[in-house]
Amino acid sequence: MAFTSTELDALKRAYASGVLEVEYDGRKTRYDSGAALLARIRVIEAEIAAATAGRSRPVAGYASFRRD
Repeated sequence: MAFTSTELDALKRAYASGVLEVEYDGRKTRYDSGAALLARIRVIEAEIAAATAGRSRPVAGYASFRRD
């Protein structure tokens, strides 16, 4: 299942607020406990990390030069 950052952000906001009912993209979900909500957040984070694992991020570095 493809998760979105919108879903993940909504879950994180709810968890930070202590709310167990989350609404995003017109869907409403109620979780039994904060632990269940946190578990869902971890599952989505792992899925997103796995989906983006093959992509390399650009690496920034410092340029150096010499004057002779």
